[in-house]
Amino acid sequence: MKIITWNCNMAFRKKASFILLENPDIIVVPECEHPDKLIFNDKTIKPKEIKWFGKNLNKGLAILSFSDFKIELLEADSQAFEYVIPLRIYNESISLNIFIVWACNPKNVSLRYIEQVWEALDVFDTHLRNYNTILIGDFNSNKIWDKYYRIGNHSQVVEKLGKKNIISTYHSFFHEEQGNESLPTLFLFRHQNKPYHVDYCFASQDLIFKIKKVEVGMFENWKHLSDHMPLIIDFDL
Repeated sequence: MKIITWNCNMAFRKKASFILLENPDIIVVPECEHPDKLIFNDKTIKPKEIKWFGKNLNKGLAILSFSDFKIELLEADSQAFEYVIPLRIYNESISLNIFIVWACNPKNVSLRYIEQVWEALDVFDTHLRNYNTILIGDFNSNKIWDKYYRIGNHSQVVEKLGKKNIISTYHSFFHEEQGNESLPTLFLFRHQNKPYHVDYCFASQDLIFKIKKVEVGMFENWKHLSDHMPLIIDFDL
């Protein structure tokens, strides 16, 4: 299973053909327009299933399946957080709990960025299993900004997930420490001299053992499309 998170910087319909060259099964797309606006050209492969969340029809959070994976909400009332969404993706072979994330400024200004992820981990704790579980998306967070948050900072989120044996696929694959990433996922304002690592895929330990490859898109290949680079994880399921 190849899964990708890519903050497309809006207008995904015009950019989908580029990311689809990676042949994904699942794509998580922050800043994606509503499905009614996702009118692809005739040459672009169409998703088999889409779930979209948000209120701004031009800029929400989407998950798209391009394979046999089905997508469903884990609970009917599970949208307690606008952009931290607990879902199940499944086919005949496997069922995964997947939390898709876009940690932006929410309507509740007391929970900004990583703090809303921290809060969501408590609310959705029963779905955070230590097996077949993934959290993926734009967390807008890094250990280097811990000092700005007294409660619910990046390191505390990583630690809380670690207690469930859920860890970052990137850091496991490349053997790098949080806050010392060599491959940025964001170039602020598309400036190459402002690199940050803010997009993540966390996975339960059983899935970590099944990672085939982790990739981060290169600035030169993606700068004309978005300020974020795609994070691509290939699991042997």
